[in-house]
Amino acid sequence: MRVRRFLALALLLAACGDATEPSREPPPGMVWIPPGEFDMGSNDGLPDERPIHRVRVSGFFLDATEVTNAQFRAFVEATGHMTTAERAPTVEEILAQAPPGTPPPQSDLLVAGALVLDLTMQSGWWWAWQPGACWRKPDGVHALGPEHDALPVVHVSWDDAVAYAKWAGKRLPTEAEWERAARGGAEGQRYIWGAQKNPDGRELANIWQGRFPERNTVADGFEGAAPVKSFPPNAYGLYDMSGNVWEWVSDWYRPDAYSETPAEAFDPQGPDSSYDPQEPNAPKRVTRGGSFLCSDNYCIGYRPSARMKSTPDTGLFHTGFRCAQSP
Repeated sequence: MRVRRFLALALLLAACGDATEPSREPPPGMVWIPPGEFDMGSNDGLPDERPIHRVRVSGFFLDATEVTNAQFRAFVEATGHMTTAERAPTVEEILAQAPPGTPPPQSDLLVAGALVLDLTMQSGWWWAWQPGACWRKPDGVHALGPEHDALPVVHVSWDDAVAYAKWAGKRLPTEAEWERAARGGAEGQRYIWGAQKNPDGRELANIWQGRFPERNTVADGFEGAAPVKSFPPNAYGLYDMSGNVWEWVSDWYRPDAYSETPAEAFDPQGPDSSYDPQEPNAPKRVTRGGSFLCSDNYCIGYRPSARMKSTPDTGLFHTGFRCAQSP
């Protein structure tokens, strides 16, 4: 087995060229992720993280940080792009993802906006629809100022993230690329920095400390999203691969995607279509990395193997993205 894996890696490196260095300097704000192979997934996480499978990935560049408000603003000013959250949904769009027989929504609900956290749970849920919520006003009320430029942009849909990436001459990473980068070359670790969540008592990611949703101790210093680079980078020089905000990747979501992945897959692109048994009528894309709302008793999404999903037109105030680029 060891010899077979060594030969497979040798063939991969020969196909990709230099084993450690790219053919050009990393673009500004990006780092080089060298080609290699790793065990993707986890046997002690949620069912859709299984089974662990060996994956080979070509070298690529990845943004060192999540895309910030300042970077996204430059894109909007250059292109006039209007995000999904800034456009009122139509009856057709809503019913297309709803279970059969769902009545049409009331007209007063067809307004631009997005979901925000509501810990009062007046609706019986943690989320509430907030008219006016978008990347410019994450809470739907207060507009961002220059002091928020270094925060990761949020309330961006998958479609918005793809539009930004194309404008920037980049793309969204695949799920395999994202996990390879998040692990920083380490194998089998529960967290991107090692086996212990708080080595030497340190908080190494912006997550929820305490029991969600009742109490957040804010031990990491941030109740919401943190400016990028507020926590140490991983071994590849990437910031906030754990926590802060969820990050869109390119793959469609299926809970059985890993069981359908060929053995020792080379640059897997994910399934050809989406299926979520919880919402079978709603195609979904994958998000990775967890957010400032992830806690030990809730999603534990800050582990490198953790997966989440959402419809491509959904914007949330704890979801953003970062971009990749092929060499």
